[in-house]
Order: sequence, then structure tokens, then C-alpha cells
Amino acid sequence: MQSSNLDYLPILMQVIFAAGFVAFTLVVSNFIGPKRSSKNKDASFECGIPQHGNARIPFSVKYFLIAILFVLFDVEVIFMYPWAVNFRELGYPGFVKMVMFMTVLLIGFYYIIKKGALEWE
Repeated sequence: MQSSNLDYLPILMQVIFAAGFVAFTLVVSNFIGPKRSSKNKDASFECGIPQHGNARIPFSVKYFLIAILFVLFDVEVIFMYPWAVNFRELGYPGFVKMVMFMTVLLIGFYYIIKKGALEWE
């Protein structure tokens, strides 16, 4: 069975419809929405607590590094679920590929530990 460009027409129509809907909604809300502003209305509001100081408090880079590493290794763990579900069907070749994947993952984890990226001061 050969695919032609006409097979992609429904996808193209859906993308055009979605983009058109977003553009239409933004334009209409800009015309219909209120445009009043005041000092009290433009002030920051945080759970009813009066604001004090500047919101631009510098965070340690370590905080963001830990967050990025968490997301990275969390996504890597997600790749293990399909393998675990299809373990018997994948057989020995699937096991070898997962061992290679885990080896690369553990090498990266070892590198991160040796660089001291997880040490919080």
C-alpha cells in the first residue's frame, strides 16, 4: 500500500483549524475584553498576603540543576515501563538492549555524582 499526499490532508486540515481557532480566539478576546487598569488591579496578589520586597530573588543554580537532573532521570525511567510490560515478547535481544540502555544511564549517573552535582551546600 502506497501513501500519497492526500493521506495527510485530514492532518493538515486539523492543524489549520486548530491554528485558526487559536488566532480567532486571541483576536476576538482582544477586542471584547476589558481594558481598564488601575494601581490596585495591576498589583501582584499572592494568596491574600501583602507583597513585600522584590520578587526577583536570586536562586542557586544548584536548585535548577537538581530539577533538570530529576526530569532527565524521571523521563529515562518512563522508557523502562514499555520494556517491562513487553519483557517476554522482546526476549533476549530486548534484554541486551535494556542492559545497554541502563549502562549508559548509570554511566551518566556516576558522572553526575563524581562531578558533585547532587551535593547540596
